Amino acid sequence: MSRRVVITGMGAVTPLGTGVEKFWNGIKENKLGFSYIDAFDTERTGVKIGGVVRDFDETAYFEEKGCFDKKEAKRMDTFTKYAVVAAHEALTDAGSDFTDVDPYKAGVIVGCGIGGIDLTLSEYSKYLEKGPGRVSVFYIPMMISNMAAGTISMKTGFKGANFDVSTACASATHAIGEAFRKIKDGYLDVCLAGGTESTHEEFTYAGFANMKALTKSEDLERASIPFDKERNGFVLGEGSGVLLLEEYEHAKARGAKIYCEIAGYGATCDAYHMTSPSPEGDAAGMGMTLAMQEAGLTPADVDYINAHGTSTGLNDKYETRAIKNAFGDKAKDVKINSTKSMIGHLLGAAGAVEAIVTAKSIEEGFIHKTVGYKVPDEECDLDYCVEGNVQQEVRAALSNSLGFGGHNATICLKKI
Repeated sequence: MSRRVVITGMGAVTPLGTGVEKFWNGIKENKLGFSYIDAFDTERTGVKIGGVVRDFDETAYFEEKGCFDKKEAKRMDTFTKYAVVAAHEALTDAGSDFTDVDPYKAGVIVGCGIGGIDLTLSEYSKYLEKGPGRVSVFYIPMMISNMAAGTISMKTGFKGANFDVSTACASATHAIGEAFRKIKDGYLDVCLAGGTESTHEEFTYAGFANMKALTKSEDLERASIPFDKERNGFVLGEGSGVLLLEEYEHAKARGAKIYCEIAGYGATCDAYHMTSPSPEGDAAGMGMTLAMQEAGLTPADVDYINAHGTSTGLNDKYETRAIKNAFGDKAKDVKINSTKSMIGHLLGAAGAVEAIVTAKSIEEGFIHKTVGYKVPDEECDLDYCVEGNVQQEVRAALSNSLGFGGHNATICLKKI
């Protein structure tokens, strides 16, 4: 049995704003979600700029059914709060609580790359200063990265497949792809899928900075510059994106608004290096090819790629090679951009937020500019939408995520 899968709801918490409307308007206006870090002394890491969520007021959700009250909030890490709020928005957007669906056919698959690292640091400080007896009894259930998915199920009553995908920067795209397959193959009828991450503390910045992954630029406009020859690292971001995936006939029967169809998914591994993508781009290219094949499409049918596009020296040139491997002569014709040029790298949440951008691009026929780009790179020689936003029909699109460890994930979305 093979069934069609569509997106009928979306929710987002991002450095450009909380809520899909605010986030998407910022994208269309080419706004930067970056700000100067003020939570700690940046002299120690040398990293001045972050993609920080600034407008998230958890008290605003205390009276919202499906979110959390004050007591519950104290027992949730930030990454879980972000995911619960994004899931609540996605369900509200979908216009149903899905009580007509067998609860065991309703799932939650939410990826997370790191989990509650900020909580770990604070509890470890207690442990060092006051001993093991002072470590919170809630530390473990608050910190573990699967708790975002688990908490969402408690809020929604969804009792079907429920798990956390942790494949670093590819976590959310893998989560969406796995949810797509569960519905396509008949195991689920509906699924909340996406990713979440909370990163805004010095320790995480130090880890990424010491491996030379982060930009040390002090210019907001030149901090995240994917595919630009002067790129020198990514901007670390945070937030959450959650999408409501639904079986097409069920969505049609209830008169749901449908953003687009998820039609294909490719998952591969470089089997090459801990942090560097494969120089040949063979496995990442195969991920794109598999997603197109499952969707029944050829490269000529795909108008747009939302690239992983991290603004690191290796990723951008190797992803360019991967696109050429997958698209051949058609690589020059496809529009490519990087949403990270405006919000930075949201790690385990990146693929979900970028999937939202891809879905909105299909819905509105709008492809955003890769912001900040100035200096061409001969090794990145495709169309990265550097001149400005593009208004055109998007029949089908790919969204790529490439994670440390060589994890590659691509989803194929198409107009319905």
